[in-house]
Amino acid sequence: MTDLTTLLEVGGPLAALGGGTAYTRAKYPAVYWSAVGGPISTARLLSSYASVMDACGLTVAPSRLRVLAVKATTRREVRPVPPRRGIIRPTSTGLRIRLRLAPGQEPADVAASAERLRHAWGVHAVYVTTVKPGVVELRLVGYDVLRRVRMPRRADSGFLRVPVALREDATPFVRDYRTVPHQLTLGATLSGKSMYLRHLIAGLAGQAVALVGIDCKRGVELAPFAARLSALATDPDEAAELLPVLVKEMEDRYDLIKERQGIAPGTPDEEITSDIWGLPESERPVPIVLFVDEVAELFLTATRKDEERRDEMVTQLIRLAQLGRAAGIHLEVCGQRFGAELGKGATMLRVQLTGRVCHRVNDEASAKMALGDIAPEAVHAACAIAPELPGLAVVGDTSGGWSRIRTPYLSLGDAAEICRESADLVPDLPALKPFRPDVPVHPAEIPAPATLPHPVTD
Repeated sequence: MTDLTTLLEVGGPLAALGGGTAYTRAKYPAVYWSAVGGPISTARLLSSYASVMDACGLTVAPSRLRVLAVKATTRREVRPVPPRRGIIRPTSTGLRIRLRLAPGQEPADVAASAERLRHAWGVHAVYVTTVKPGVVELRLVGYDVLRRVRMPRRADSGFLRVPVALREDATPFVRDYRTVPHQLTLGATLSGKSMYLRHLIAGLAGQAVALVGIDCKRGVELAPFAARLSALATDPDEAAELLPVLVKEMEDRYDLIKERQGIAPGTPDEEITSDIWGLPESERPVPIVLFVDEVAELFLTATRKDEERRDEMVTQLIRLAQLGRAAGIHLEVCGQRFGAELGKGATMLRVQLTGRVCHRVNDEASAKMALGDIAPEAVHAACAIAPELPGLAVVGDTSGGWSRIRTPYLSLGDAAEICRESADLVPDLPALKPFRPDVPVHPAEIPAPATLPHPVTD
């Protein structure tokens, strides 16, 4: 009886500790990793590094000098040499370690063994990046960072750079309009596409950028941000009037660049430019970001007159995508469905959109339209996105690289408030003034009614 009582006294706290650890791991993975998972994985890595590298085929035969030195000083067996390991650097989401590859090895050899390394060291994932010739960095992620997104405190933001989501390797995904001028974003209903768009607008609201919107759902997606928009079209008819104005603005900017290119004999090379970024800051027009929501609505037609209007709008969109970058005009094209069956010009427009973001879609054809021409293996990853993970997407570009990302939650009210606070940053573009949306008065800005004095009576 005494032994049973002692067992219960000892086992109770241990069971509580184990239950608390399991609860922390499920509900607060970052805390669990910092307190338990990180030290355990570090110990595994240090104790098994050489044997794991040998099992993964990442070792090479030792040099003759090393063999002679080992035989002369000890009687140990001469073992293959693993890549030289650097200092282990812990992070809030995992570990980082640099490896110096042995002669004859390449980064692809290490990347091919990433899954084996993940199981050997007990982490969620292992990613390999090349630092410089002969040196790679292993990024060990301790838990699924996309299950509950927490953006890093330090993100590489800047002018026309917006940290909009988190990659699966725990690094921020930054939408850089200078590097990727145009992008296609696809996603079915409730897939998180609107949240992605919300983050982009909120991130650009505080910058010296003109935001223009085409929202053929009567403006329900972009109207809350009207305080920060320079122009807004809420149906195909208004879009047909707005797009020629943007094309004319692009042509005027090219005329400005050509005037600057009037090359005189003594003109320094740094003053010769082919885009607005080479112009002096005092003469440089503000960049324009055009958001097109539900792009399929611009392609749909019912009559012959609609077909003529559609052809004109698609031609203008293609012109903006082909020539707009140098004029500082960028496109963010969004939709639920995008395919060749939309009509003439759909494929040509897609080719001009360098960046691709594919949320959960309703058919494989849409995923192929977004990612099939740049990273065929990413199509399967996009089709495997579960409905219970809104905001999860596969992002790629024309370089062929792709990764999974997830956008953190941002309420519509918070995004609209950011736009209202940045309303004074709306640039002065006379050509877009007729399309400036009406901004409803916020309830907090309505003055209270004046209080009339009341006569004093008994």
